[in-house]
Amino acid sequence: MRSDDRIGEITGVSDLCKIMIRLKKHRVYPLVFLLIKLALLLPVATATVERVFSAMKIIKSQLRNRLGDDFMNDCLMAYIEKDVLNSIDNEDVIQRFQNMKSRRGLL
Repeated sequence: MRSDDRIGEITGVSDLCKIMIRLKKHRVYPLVFLLIKLALLLPVATATVERVFSAMKIIKSQLRNRLGDDFMNDCLMAYIEKDVLNSIDNEDVIQRFQNMKSRRGLL
């Protein structure tokens, strides 16, 4: 592998990963390839966790300190995925709730 000219093209870990796949060395060195993949995933995983904790800090304030786990999870999901929720039309949500059957029982 050292004698291959394509090895000189490597400028980072992602280039090493691409060249290992191109030369089919990921089959010869599966543990090295796994280590490289984990090193490439670590910044993404860390950023996601930091994003969730940042959102939790915003949602969970002193006034809402006693939120239940399910409600807290729902609030966090809505806050984190706000781009998706903003794309949904409010009228569609209202229509869906209006079309639902009433669940209240008569007393």
